[in-house]
Amino acid sequence: MSKAEILSNIRHGLGRGSATAEQKKAAMKRIQAHKATIIPKRSQLDQAGQIKLFREMASGAAAELIDIHHLSQLPAAVSEWLKKHDFSTLVSASDECLNELDWAALGDIQREQRIAQSGDVASLTTSMAGIAETGTLMLYSRPESPTTLNFLPDCHLVLLKESDIVGSYEDAWNQLRRKHPDSMPRTVNMITGPSRSADIGQKLQMGAHGPCVLVIFVLKDV
Repeated sequence: MSKAEILSNIRHGLGRGSATAEQKKAAMKRIQAHKATIIPKRSQLDQAGQIKLFREMASGAAAELIDIHHLSQLPAAVSEWLKKHDFSTLVSASDECLNELDWAALGDIQREQRIAQSGDVASLTTSMAGIAETGTLMLYSRPESPTTLNFLPDCHLVLLKESDIVGSYEDAWNQLRRKHPDSMPRTVNMITGPSRSADIGQKLQMGAHGPCVLVIFVLKDV
């Protein structure tokens, strides 16, 4: 059952129809008036401090960080990583910033823009924000970047701009609301390092529920 169907059933049970424009306005007013919760002190840093903390936390969560100084360097950096691990295919998001790049550096590596499928080994997406508090990436679903790219392939490659690194989760959510003031994305994913679990015998298993490798290509502010 979809989210729309669930909410429709709740409205039906309450004897209510769809919210009017005035009701939506009132709800947004209540949300905007809500005070922020306690923000961890460790994330209350200047931009340089937030970038440093994000790197420390992401590395501590077993993510691999690769710096690039210009967006045009991304294809070569991705190609180098894929060839180092003997991968011959890449399934990619179709964000405008990725489509504008020259992907000739991939050589014989096949790059496909589609939803991820079982058996795909590596995917490439962009991210909306990096959260310094825990070294977490915020991604959201949209036609050019379906959620399957974030979880089905064994290796998830992500582009993150240093300018998109924020201190706390609240900062990231506010950034998302500013980007989508009228309607939120269908799905928002928070990703901290590769997927893992130690549920069975307290033995850490990487890739338990998703990618076993997370590579973050950090586009530095220059």
